Amino acid sequence: MTMEDFWNDRYSQQQMVYGAEPNAFFREQLQHLTPGKLLLPAEGEGRNAVYAALKGWQVTAFDFSDAGHQKALALAEQRGISITYQVTDAAQYTCEPESLDAVALIYAHFPPALRQQLHHNIVCWLKPGGSVILEAFHPNQLGYSSGGPKDKSMLYTAGMLQADFSPLTIQQLEEVEIQLNEGAYHSGAGYVTRMVAQKQGAV
Repeated sequence: MTMEDFWNDRYSQQQMVYGAEPNAFFREQLQHLTPGKLLLPAEGEGRNAVYAALKGWQVTAFDFSDAGHQKALALAEQRGISITYQVTDAAQYTCEPESLDAVALIYAHFPPALRQQLHHNIVCWLKPGGSVILEAFHPNQLGYSSGGPKDKSMLYTAGMLQADFSPLTIQQLEEVEIQLNEGAYHSGAGYVTRMVAQKQGAV
């Protein structure tokens, strides 16, 4: 089964597999930012995109799962807002340099080469003063049963993110155990890496 088939199969379930509410860290960090243009890679069923749009953000999301895309648009319609959501791969997605006020990577796990490419691109796409919000599983997550990739190379350490986002000023970076309550597939104790970083320059 390809990764695309895996995610289409998972998102084809009737339930919102990671819940309909936004990720808690994303919600908390978004409160500190002035709404503008926000990108959400690997956005799945759209819970974070819809929340941000309700808070006044101009949201663009993408994922390679058509099933996720359909559920995201249905959730947006249900909440009475609109989001831009493209079905595409992270290797293919592009946008204008210095055009984004924020990018949120919420459990957006990729193989190492693609991860580095996407993170490099994100630095270019951010406006000066723009922010990155990231929460992802740490390699320690392999010892937990609350979700995440089983391939260690797709799990992120603080050092890895520090290297990927070295052009940015890192405002928060931690590796921490948390309690997950995000639908059936992210539930219970988990071990994550969290980062908030900003591109320097005039806002």
